[in-house]
Amino acid sequence: MNLRVMSRLVRIHRAIHHYGLTEFLRGTSLERRLKWIVVVSPWLWFNGRAHGSRGERLRVALQELGPVFVKFGQAISTRRDLLPPDIADELVKLQDQVPPFEGATARQLIVEALGAPIEQNFRRFETQALAAASIAQVHAAELADGREVIVKVLRPGMRQIIQRDIEVLFALAGMLARWSSEGNRLRPVEVVREYEKTILDELDLMREAANAAQLRRNFAGDPKLHVPEVHWDLCRTNVMVMERIHGVPIGDIAKLKSLGVDFRVLAENGVAIFFTQVFRHNFFHADMHPGNIFVLPDDPANPRYAAVDFGIVGTLDPRDQEYLAQNFLAVFDRDYRRVATLHVDSGWVPHDISVSEMENAVRTICEPIFDKPLKDISFATVLLRLFETLRRFDARIQPQLILLQKTQFNIEGLGRQLYPELDIWKTASPILREWMREKHHPLNVAKRLWKKMPELLEAIEAAPDAVRQHLVAAAQPKPSQAAFASDAHRREAEARAGGGAAHIAPALVLLAGVVALGVERVPGVLGWTIAGAGATWLLGSMLSRRG
Repeated sequence: MNLRVMSRLVRIHRAIHHYGLTEFLRGTSLERRLKWIVVVSPWLWFNGRAHGSRGERLRVALQELGPVFVKFGQAISTRRDLLPPDIADELVKLQDQVPPFEGATARQLIVEALGAPIEQNFRRFETQALAAASIAQVHAAELADGREVIVKVLRPGMRQIIQRDIEVLFALAGMLARWSSEGNRLRPVEVVREYEKTILDELDLMREAANAAQLRRNFAGDPKLHVPEVHWDLCRTNVMVMERIHGVPIGDIAKLKSLGVDFRVLAENGVAIFFTQVFRHNFFHADMHPGNIFVLPDDPANPRYAAVDFGIVGTLDPRDQEYLAQNFLAVFDRDYRRVATLHVDSGWVPHDISVSEMENAVRTICEPIFDKPLKDISFATVLLRLFETLRRFDARIQPQLILLQKTQFNIEGLGRQLYPELDIWKTASPILREWMREKHHPLNVAKRLWKKMPELLEAIEAAPDAVRQHLVAAAQPKPSQAAFASDAHRREAEARAGGGAAHIAPALVLLAGVVALGVERVPGVLGWTIAGAGATWLLGSMLSRRG
């Protein structure tokens, strides 16, 4: 552990002591250990105590420690159902009420980034920040043509601050991996590495602008979600300009009620948007705390969402996406054995576990929460029990799924605030089933194959030579048997090599039929006929060679 990491740990320890955060550890073994460390920590001997409520002290401590800690506070602030009210009320301020940096500094950063005076690009620019978060802040402005926009500016020195804290996290993760019996299963180093990629990506506002543009394109024509337009000519790595949203913050429940917003529709649309992003688009907004979500109540009976802050987005590997979808559907159908086998097939648990035991364990967790509205389900308890159960089966943490799990955590918190009567099962199941039907429809499979046609053709072109070389090599006599090889053996080897090539023609016919199915102007009957002929020819060729 280097000096910089040790210095940062000392500062974190000092903040914990100064703001009295050991209060949250009362009664735990960690509290006793920290008390002992205080005795041998000179930096704490003359460190005074801050005043204020526990929620206020926690919020200020997280702000003082920097963006990594603020983001932790933002994440847990979405779960008011898990927090005491006084703490929840304070942490919610971390969503968009972090103290801003000087407006004059922001103005200068914008001038330097765009290479022109403010007046050249904006008819009006408000020096006072409209909102401020851990990594950036936004200012209201107006373009020369009168369109209202927001200008997002990165805080100065963010990269250095975050890289320092990531270094600390790697050091702590390394210690956990080495010293904890759970280190191999929890994979702390891989988790931190995944988090590092996520938070460093957030420092590039050109990347965020591209994320916004992709999400806007994905939801074009969808009335459930509005994504603001990006003004690309005014975007740089540390400055981004986009359409300003005039909506009601999702957390302002009283205002939404006064406007007559239909909360059931709002909650159901939220679930639909989440599943659409994760499965249909495979591109999801992964920072959905209330500070980043607004409601456009133009039509209160059919309210629309509007999202901002696209610095963190997630995608899934197609294999993980397929397994997740099948897991969801298996749970919806109460097919717990399927859940267990999927965990084994995906490699999330070892292959030597007892599928029957895992099936019974999952049943015990899931059965009590079926056919209940959101208000009667404690997903926090369910997740804790599931985590304990999977630990018994030596399940390993999947770092690539952490963003999705964080997003699910946020979505559930929002759902509880908006419409506690929401039936997640009935809302989500039809959406997921429709996506699975579309995904596995023969025409859609054919279209995906058509997109991969160049790769397939290259593989087919190389196949005869590869097969011939492999078969000829396999037919060569071993050195110890060279003296006993006969002309008959050599002729047999050559015949086998030729046999591999004999399968290429029917395989090409089969492939042509599949391709035809993906071409809209080719009748489907013709495509199925060609594919069927190719499959029959290939099967006959294989059987004749075997005979």
